[in-house]
Amino acid sequence: MTSPTDRPRRALVTGASSGIGAATVRRLRADGWDVVATARRGDRLAALAQETGADTVVADVTRDDDVAALIAHVQETGGLDAVVNNAGGALGQDTVEDADLDGWRAMYELNVLGTLRVTKAALPLLRASGAGDVLVVTSTAAHGAYPGGAGYTGVKHAERMLATTLRWELVGEPIRVIEIAPGAVATEEFSLVRFAGDAERAAKVYEGYQPLVADDVADTIAWTLSRPAHVNVDLLVVRPRAQANNTTTARTGV
Repeated sequence: MTSPTDRPRRALVTGASSGIGAATVRRLRADGWDVVATARRGDRLAALAQETGADTVVADVTRDDDVAALIAHVQETGGLDAVVNNAGGALGQDTVEDADLDGWRAMYELNVLGTLRVTKAALPLLRASGAGDVLVVTSTAAHGAYPGGAGYTGVKHAERMLATTLRWELVGEPIRVIEIAPGAVATEEFSLVRFAGDAERAAKVYEGYQPLVADDVADTIAWTLSRPAHVNVDLLVVRPRAQANNTTTARTGV
């Protein structure tokens, strides 16, 4: 789908310094998009910019001032056709009884309020484009529970409800709201961050089967954004073949 002026469409991708975010920047650039990539780590963004030609802005989506400056930059440098809310992550796998309140608070701030900050700020630019997209990367954790996962499933359920409610609130406007819900994705940092740098524990998450990789999710993101303007992919759940649900994975080596 092209923009109304037939110029390259322009996307803002959050959490772009690694994993799904970086893969999405690469894929959209390869597909001819203009991309503004944002994350907290400037060195990684600089490398991504050199590799892909993407514009980059160092910003923390948990900070109001950073988001305001980010959106001001986007507005001043060409506007916006799509925002990919990818910044997020999990911390720990504690039971409810033993939950770390600081960890839960940090997850809500990043996954839920970060998405809210960016989406609120971006909506006027998306309206101005005449055909804008709000895409939210949630998780299969947004669609089911599992022991030890209440903190992460809670924030992803909230993020899912943000996207669903926004779609209902914007009905009649030329803005699509898309949710991508990945299952197990082996990226360089997700499980490592979740388990506080415990590489052995992180590796066990993906043992015995072929998980998704970041490019698989980037492919689904690019596909949904490329649909004709009248087509809204409300929800796309993408899992490894071996993963039937959040607690059932066939670890048979394939």
